[in-house]
Amino acid sequence: MASQMGEFGMIGLGRMGGNIAIHAMEKGMRVVGFDRGKVSDEFLKTPLVVVQDLADLKKELQSPRSIFLYVPAGPVVDSLLDELASVLDEGDLLIDGGNSYWGDSIRRHARMREKGIRFIDLGTSGGIEGARHGACFMAGGEKDAVALIEPMLLDLAVPGGYVHAGPPGAGHFTKLVHNGIEFGMLQAIGEGIDLLEHYRDKLDVAEILRCYRHGSVIRSWLIDLMEEAYRAEGGLENVPPYVDDTGEVNWLVDDAMRMEVPVPVIAQSVMQLFLSRDGKKYWSRAIAMMRHGFGGHRYGSDEAVKRERREGRVGDYLPEGSE
Repeated sequence: MASQMGEFGMIGLGRMGGNIAIHAMEKGMRVVGFDRGKVSDEFLKTPLVVVQDLADLKKELQSPRSIFLYVPAGPVVDSLLDELASVLDEGDLLIDGGNSYWGDSIRRHARMREKGIRFIDLGTSGGIEGARHGACFMAGGEKDAVALIEPMLLDLAVPGGYVHAGPPGAGHFTKLVHNGIEFGMLQAIGEGIDLLEHYRDKLDVAEILRCYRHGSVIRSWLIDLMEEAYRAEGGLENVPPYVDDTGEVNWLVDDAMRMEVPVPVIAQSVMQLFLSRDGKKYWSRAIAMMRHGFGGHRYGSDEAVKRERREGRVGDYLPEGSE
């Protein structure tokens, strides 16, 4: 039987799905879990009901069933949806909490509706900490479908961290825009740290970050994380410069071009990630070759050029009309 707080199924018991499941059980909810891989021993200490196949999810949950998917975006989502639709009853609800593309979610909603299955795209933010203690949820879907799980989402979200963003696709689109904003903020903070590191005198960057966290306009969770990591790693030197990502913001830049909406900061932040991965730096080699061709500039470091860069400007910038 379901607890008074409700019940749901969880497919994907990794960092996000697993922590949301634990949070829900602590809230008094009953959770039935399924994962293709080995279920973590951490769940042995919880009341999680683990099933071995998707058909058992139907047996363990009361109708109308709510089943969350926290799996990687892509074909695996379509495969799972089709498998689930073949065993579930009409009116059951499937919620994709992963980082799927919003256009795919619109298509999936239409396909599931043909089978009598309700579908919600649920953008989820807050990272592992949010999943464990209160996430930020952005739901997309029909009002009657979202209403079925809204009380549960409100209970699993951080206070104020829930919105029914709009019709099918809106949840994942809202999360995608969120990811683009995140990239721009990360890039700005990273550039600021770079400036602090290059100041003429040695600065206590960790202490400056601590100060930024208290009362400043830029105080944020990202600044909190930056200070914590800077102290834990003893600075930047031991951290590899290569930055990987799963590509969602590439989709957003493509969407923006189609919508003819300018997003220069978000687009540039994606380019900067690509730049971090270019170990061979062919682009800079090509620039060096062209500069050598038109100006006779030497390859590699040139002390004379460095000196000119430092000393070539005598005065400072004067606005027009100044003397």
